Amino acid sequence: MKAKEQVILVARKNPQEQEERFQSSLEELQSLTETANGEVCKVITQNRDRVHPATYLGQGKLEEIKIAADEIDADLVIFNDELSPGQLRNITDRIERRVIDRSQLILDIFAGRARTKEGKLQVELAQLQYLLPRLAGQGTELSRLGGGIGTRGPGETKLETDRRHIQRRIDDIKTRLNTVVKQREQYRKRRKENMAFQIAIVGYTNAGKSTFFNRVTESESFEEDLLFATLDPLTRQMSLPSGFQALISDTVGFIQDLPTTLIAAFRSTLEEVTEADFIIHMVDASHPDHIQQERTVLHLLEELEAGHLPILTVYNKKDLLNDDFIPNIHPSLTVSVHDRIDIKRILDKVEVVLKEEWYEYDLFLPASDGKLLQQFKKYSMITSLQFLEDKEGYALHGFIHPEHPLRHQIL
Repeated sequence: MKAKEQVILVARKNPQEQEERFQSSLEELQSLTETANGEVCKVITQNRDRVHPATYLGQGKLEEIKIAADEIDADLVIFNDELSPGQLRNITDRIERRVIDRSQLILDIFAGRARTKEGKLQVELAQLQYLLPRLAGQGTELSRLGGGIGTRGPGETKLETDRRHIQRRIDDIKTRLNTVVKQREQYRKRRKENMAFQIAIVGYTNAGKSTFFNRVTESESFEEDLLFATLDPLTRQMSLPSGFQALISDTVGFIQDLPTTLIAAFRSTLEEVTEADFIIHMVDASHPDHIQQERTVLHLLEELEAGHLPILTVYNKKDLLNDDFIPNIHPSLTVSVHDRIDIKRILDKVEVVLKEEWYEYDLFLPASDGKLLQQFKKYSMITSLQFLEDKEGYALHGFIHPEHPLRHQIL
């Protein structure tokens, strides 16, 4: 394994910002750096009302960063906010070290994680859109795209400094992505025509979504204690306790201050969420800033116009809690997704929430109508099924989506 890069983190604290929120953002930056195989040697912060337009921080603070970088022979300095192209250039000149910002760091991690063709294209698009305005004046510096944090890319190893070349590549990727989006729309249309019920798991990065997904679908998606372990959306079939069949999708983890180029690039990945019928929102209950993380996810759901969907909040990692935990959203459960009993509790609760939303029915089907019986078993939640010998048929009691075509079979 290659040696970790020695990194200095730099953050500006606005005096109006809550200390807890600031610390949480710094810890997140540290986790992101470690995920990208960097080792944080020093953290330098400054209380400052306004950002310096040319150098982000004041001259004295930049001098302090340069001295610290020289002392520990740092490879890289990472700023917690997005820097303008001018700021990035000026800071690099002053401290004579490689400098990247939070956005570039996140893009870098995404570049290392993308597995599918679509994921790789989306990351490359986001990286190029981030890079384009930062080309002016960088000249030979682009040769630094050869190695180290903030320089990985799923596309070409060496980007020409020619803006036209990058613009052409951006246009090319957009065209290819449009084709992929159309294919995805076809799949979704087919799923809708089959009236497949879709559940999407959403949540902050590293909340336990993939672990839960693997337990309920018995599949092997990538799960690790890392930020952004899942990038490409996976969809699998699963059964709820009543036998009702559903499709479940694992989605990319959300994060505060996600680079705008990435939100745009991953729109189609997150569209799985907008097509869902039900959302399981996974929260790491043991995280000190879990309330802020919850808000970040709910805000993004609103932006994706998925805020109206039925949602179950699952507070995960109860095994790591020391105090009594009080959920602040309902309906909710507090669980550990490593516990089989808790997995069943989640699935039971999904059915409870659905029953409140769905149409309750009683129905008699003659034994000769086996095909229709199978359809009701597949597309509705049957809570009671009895064979009545005297009537030679089945008495069903259950719940069905109010807009499902089978609803018309119920008198």
